[in-house]
Amino acid sequence: MRPSDLAREHGLSTQAVRNYERDGFIPAAARTRSGYRVYTEAHAAALRAFLALIPAYGHAAAGRIMNALNAGDTESALASIDRGHLRLLRDRETLDAVRAAIGHLTAEPAPARFTGAPLTVGELARRLEVTAATIRNWEQAGILAPEREPVTGYRLFRQEDVRDAELAHLLRRGDYPLERIAVVVRQVRIAGGTEELAAALEGWGRRLTERGLAMLDAAALVSRYLQLT
Repeated sequence: MRPSDLAREHGLSTQAVRNYERDGFIPAAARTRSGYRVYTEAHAAALRAFLALIPAYGHAAAGRIMNALNAGDTESALASIDRGHLRLLRDRETLDAVRAAIGHLTAEPAPARFTGAPLTVGELARRLEVTAATIRNWEQAGILAPEREPVTGYRLFRQEDVRDAELAHLLRRGDYPLERIAVVVRQVRIAGGTEELAAALEGWGRRLTERGLAMLDAAALVSRYLQLT
């Protein structure tokens, strides 16, 4: 097969195929006496495997997997695949934790929205009826990230910080551990609020499912490539 034959199947340019060969994502091609590349079914299988690995594990990891396979280091390739599955499992566990926490939060009365001037540690502690040490523990756990007053260095808890502290307070009353609360609050912060996060969870779960299915597809094509080498 010629480079154009491999490229046509995937809608690629012939230069892209040559680049993938240069980068070790597909094996080196044999050459005719005149210098033209000659590809085989094994090269086609390698290209299919590489392109399938990208949506499953990301471009960089896909490249590492194919580099290892083409160097005969199957163990390293499988280790990279295992790490990808482990990340997916952790993401699923995080999603489940956030879903459960959001359900817990929506079952609780919503706290009054804070719109005033920034609070100090003591003022926030009094608002939540906890100790200042508790607020500092939440900061150490990564739940809170207040700004600092430039001159005095005092913590300043703004509107978003107060919201995060109130979420933490609700979840602590539900016996959630600090490390799980930190994950939930971080996701709320990214989404912009609990309502926005709840709406985003469906899309998050859908993307995890798509990644898992992509891993299955990639596994079949990697297996096929290994059978040809």
